[in-house]
Amino acid sequence: MTNRFQPLFDVQREHFLSDATKSHDWRIDQLDRMGRLLTENSQALCAALYQDFGKPPFEQLFEITVPSGVIKYYRENLKTLMAPQSTPIPAGLEETGNRGVIYKEPYGVTLVIGPFNAPILLLLDPTIAALAAGNPVILKPANTTPATAALFAKLIPQYFAPENVAVVTGGREEIGELLALPFDFIFFTGSSAVGKVVMRAAAENLTPVLLELGGQNPTIVDATANLDIAADRIAWGHNAISGQWCIAPGYVYVHESIADVFIAKLKASIVKMYGEDPSKSPDFARMISEHDTEWVASYILPEKVVHGGRYDVKTRYVEPTLLYPSTWDDPALQQEVFGPVLPVMAYSDLREIVNIIKRKPKPLAAYIFSKDRETIEFVLGSLSFGGGCINQTNLHCWIDSLPFGGVGNSGMGKYYGKAGFDALSNTKAMLIGNPDIQLDVFPPYSGKDIVKNLSVFS
Repeated sequence: MTNRFQPLFDVQREHFLSDATKSHDWRIDQLDRMGRLLTENSQALCAALYQDFGKPPFEQLFEITVPSGVIKYYRENLKTLMAPQSTPIPAGLEETGNRGVIYKEPYGVTLVIGPFNAPILLLLDPTIAALAAGNPVILKPANTTPATAALFAKLIPQYFAPENVAVVTGGREEIGELLALPFDFIFFTGSSAVGKVVMRAAAENLTPVLLELGGQNPTIVDATANLDIAADRIAWGHNAISGQWCIAPGYVYVHESIADVFIAKLKASIVKMYGEDPSKSPDFARMISEHDTEWVASYILPEKVVHGGRYDVKTRYVEPTLLYPSTWDDPALQQEVFGPVLPVMAYSDLREIVNIIKRKPKPLAAYIFSKDRETIEFVLGSLSFGGGCINQTNLHCWIDSLPFGGVGNSGMGKYYGKAGFDALSNTKAMLIGNPDIQLDVFPPYSGKDIVKNLSVFS
């Protein structure tokens, strides 16, 4: 059966093999084109986000400004990132005229598969890193955000030649055909279940992958925490994008001595941000589909609702909801909720709950609210997770100097800033020898001081 996307792949592969994409000028040109696409079409892009699932203005502009900032970073730092880097080598080799150099080269034709929850940002951030590293890219936007995907299908050909950047729209069938092609690199953002499908397909061609997945992100609030700050930041971090954020706090462990006060403050923070009826708030997004609305609503146990609990499938609305006291047997703690339903549990022994958390699949993020340095260091030293914040939520994913990514079930590989350039580049390590200085480590070995000769490598 003929693969519909083989001709497009071949065009990009031939262009890459011409070495055209490796120059500084090519990379800057592609970055400039992406920058113009964002600035010249910001209103249309924001309108598409609102049409797809009612994203409020702040969350719309966030998806424009963050990739614009990433472009600025690469424009300012590209020459340094591209430059060969000298690296130390054993003194004996250095004394005989050798030196070590690390080169960064692009992998080649790259497939970027984006998610629905941030359909601009999480599609373009990896694409920008790939272009900065010298790779032509085929983009696959989420089919569950049809307005945004259609806009990309219209705009990408207006700003890019197909041999440099192209877009493919569609669903499962189109992704299957794309994954059958021998890409040089695949960048996928989405669920762990689909991440496994991507990785299996990539294995057929031994294609390297970077997987940005998700998981249940723990949040710990201890007795020393500033509860007003914690409540505001957890309420926002969990309910932004209606909870459809891979780094959103997934559940909260709060110390039993402050649990009631914390719950009261968390309720107040939600009302302060979204009002008594969040369905009327211009700042609260909708679920991506009726199916997802039903799925998230199924986690709501009426007997444990201490705030919220209302939903409407037809309007894709789930109210910001707090479940307390939750247990690990509750549906909302069996997997990532990916919606505005937050389980809260009280704890008495920090070591006990850390021991529970560390036996769960490794999360993409974790958050600690505490003023106690010993508590913070213990949690950081004991738990494995992709990244996170202390006395803050979510904001670590906005900072290009902080590598972003998961670990274990929540993903593999890091990107953003230099980490993104490095992830989308092959590291080519070279030993540069002096052509005029003899290094006698060759046969015949009889009569030679082998130990002395080998000492040049240590």
